[in-house]
Amino acid sequence: MDVMPLLLLVAGSAVVAGAGRRTPVPAPLLLVAAGLAVSYVPGVPDYHIDPHVVLPLILPPLLHLAAIDSSYLDLRAQIRPVALLSVGYVLFATVAVGWAAHLIVPGLPLTAALVLGAVVAPPDAVAATAVARRVGLPSRITTILQGESLVNDATAITAYRVALAAAVGEGATWAGGIAEFLVAAIGGIGIGLVLMVPIHWLRLHLKEALLQNTLSLLIPFIAYAVAEQVHASGVLAVVVVALYLGHRAWQVDFATRLQEGAVWKMVAFVLESAVFALIGLQLPVVLSGLGTDDNWSVVWYAVALFLVVVAARFVWVYPATFLPRMLSARLRERETNPGWKGTFIISWAGMRGVVSLAIAFSIPVTMHNGEPFPGRNLILFLTFTTVIGTLVLQGLTLPALIRLLKLPGRDAQAETLTEANAQAQASRAAEQRLDELLADERNALPEPLADRLRAVLERRRNAVWERLGQPNPVTGETADDTYRRLAGEMIGAEREVFVRLRDARYMDDEMLRSLLRRLDLEEAAAYRETHP
Repeated sequence: MDVMPLLLLVAGSAVVAGAGRRTPVPAPLLLVAAGLAVSYVPGVPDYHIDPHVVLPLILPPLLHLAAIDSSYLDLRAQIRPVALLSVGYVLFATVAVGWAAHLIVPGLPLTAALVLGAVVAPPDAVAATAVARRVGLPSRITTILQGESLVNDATAITAYRVALAAAVGEGATWAGGIAEFLVAAIGGIGIGLVLMVPIHWLRLHLKEALLQNTLSLLIPFIAYAVAEQVHASGVLAVVVVALYLGHRAWQVDFATRLQEGAVWKMVAFVLESAVFALIGLQLPVVLSGLGTDDNWSVVWYAVALFLVVVAARFVWVYPATFLPRMLSARLRERETNPGWKGTFIISWAGMRGVVSLAIAFSIPVTMHNGEPFPGRNLILFLTFTTVIGTLVLQGLTLPALIRLLKLPGRDAQAETLTEANAQAQASRAAEQRLDELLADERNALPEPLADRLRAVLERRRNAVWERLGQPNPVTGETADDTYRRLAGEMIGAEREVFVRLRDARYMDDEMLRSLLRRLDLEEAAAYRETHP
């Protein structure tokens, strides 16, 4: 096996993604553009999206991380709009886009067109979360988009299977399709509910952070594989398990959380970067199979389908948002008015991604009767152009639209006040508990050590309030910035002494590593205190 293409993909996408952090353009768009640019460079290996790799090996960890970072409570509060988008919209888009493709493309059977509709129906979890993080959407909109992207892949994959069965001649019926959808959905949720408690129990009872993090990396693959083995939705199983583990993450020991956070950030960075680069690199693969002389017709099909995909989301989102409110007084009382601006952003934030391409590449070459699958290469091309079009047009314009519509972002000062009040309550509880413990003779401490505990508590309590203070008139630094800089300078001075003593053979490298790790933890603690 030649590993050089894989290394080139990972290294190249990481370089582009890193550079993207220094530009106003979101990194996913730069990665797609870079993939398109280098796809025809001589010597660049041929990269082909394999659905047997993307769906079981790349999608689960990305969904797991997105669900872990989501809020179960926030998603539960937005369950109605999330369900309308992740299930209702995907099914509507499958039918609307499929019917439009059947009318636009001469000779494309309706069954094959519905396969195309299911393929391009779901906005991608990777694209939605990557762009949403960068543009700073309001919290409610972010929750809805993240919730949609967590579940809609399951709906789309099931719709694709039903449409594909009809297209290849398996005699699929509406009743059979509904039954398959229910089995996949209920089965996936059921598998997740069965797995989440024992997995969490195992995480709590593994005593080594290394073993706990190894388990953490395996969890999404286990949940996905078990669900798919019984023909249930692996996507839903992964999401259910991850939401539960994220909601209970506070019960895991601190060493595991620190390591887990760092490991998953690295995994997400590598996978997201490689995924978006892969999208751009598919251009030669898609064009090589198209094989048509009527290029203008193909371009017209691509433009028309893209417009249908964009319009279909608006056609669904606005009625689904406002009609229930018009019909239900209880709903109007319970939910705040989303307004047309927020609804417009949700309608526009429908970027497609690698999942659509992976599903498209899984379309069989032939049907059951041995004849070629009708329009397979054209479906691949139209999927590719739709993915690129939504990523580039919607991804590039989304930040400008948010600024133009003047959507209220997160209130940083209000959040800081909430955090400060929460910290004050927690500090009072901790101080009371410390006094109770020190009153017991079994916990007797020298006064300097007891004062040190109180000082740490006081520093933590004051750190949040200090973020609300005025900056230094000389340096422009906030008190947090100054504290963090001085703490870093002090720790740096200690670190230089330790290294000098090691070089003088006063102590060995093992002792140096132990001392440096202690300093690293102290520096990280100072950073977290002042940089939430």
